[in-house]
Amino acid sequence: MSSPRRPSDDGPAPLPRLAPARLAALQERLLGWYAGNGRDLPWRRTADPYAILVSEVMLQQTQVPRVVVRYPGFLARFPTLASLAEARLADVLAAWLGLGYNNRALRLKRCAEALPGGVLPAGLDALRALPGIGPYTARAVLVFAHNADLAAVDANVRRVLTSELGLPHDLAPAALQAVADAALPRGRARDWHNSLMDYGSLVLTARGTGIAPRTRQTPFAGSPRQRRARLLRALVERGPLSRAEAAAALGLSPADCDDAIASLVRDGLAAADDTTVTVRGA
Repeated sequence: MSSPRRPSDDGPAPLPRLAPARLAALQERLLGWYAGNGRDLPWRRTADPYAILVSEVMLQQTQVPRVVVRYPGFLARFPTLASLAEARLADVLAAWLGLGYNNRALRLKRCAEALPGGVLPAGLDALRALPGIGPYTARAVLVFAHNADLAAVDANVRRVLTSELGLPHDLAPAALQAVADAALPRGRARDWHNSLMDYGSLVLTARGTGIAPRTRQTPFAGSPRQRRARLLRALVERGPLSRAEAAAALGLSPADCDDAIASLVRDGLAAADDTTVTVRGA
């Protein structure tokens, strides 16, 4: 494979030259590996677009074992888009507790509220137009719910394709998408993406690839993220609190508590006045 040219500022990123035989060999190897080693995960037992959407949102920045625990209960509580749209935000957040990044629950609810018919569209552009659905999530819903011939590229897919095809680690996103499109086995998008996910998680993680994650999170313990997560949990479990009660319950200084309250209010998760804070819509 020749080295890809540096993309110009006024044109699309070039596709690295990958021989069709090489792509076919990769498809055969990974799909064969997946047939004998694929994980049995609850969201792989359904083709319901809503259930797939819930799993994709839950899996953002959250490890699979934690999602496996929370996913069935969330769907039992909110089995349809309509039930999620009609629910109180406090109830949605209560079902979400333990997954972290609670803004995702709010975005998922807003997406449901934007669909009065209670049905997710089956077109890429229509999905992208919904609140909280980005390019990867839109493609993933179509792949896993409809087996659509689309390539969905996240960090894990990037890692597998980069490692197995010997691509530059800093390959531009547009060029990587072009590789993913070329590597996709038509008619088997669902199995292909599942094989990429599992191979990346079970094989590449075990042996290491030398490819560092693009971003590293700051430590959670003692961070503002932890303080706001603890505050939101207290509000969901205990109901409205005065600012003084919230600070005392969490062992925070008034200033740190006020910062956590302001953060939740900015994100639309809480409402507050000079004395009291509560989950929005509770």
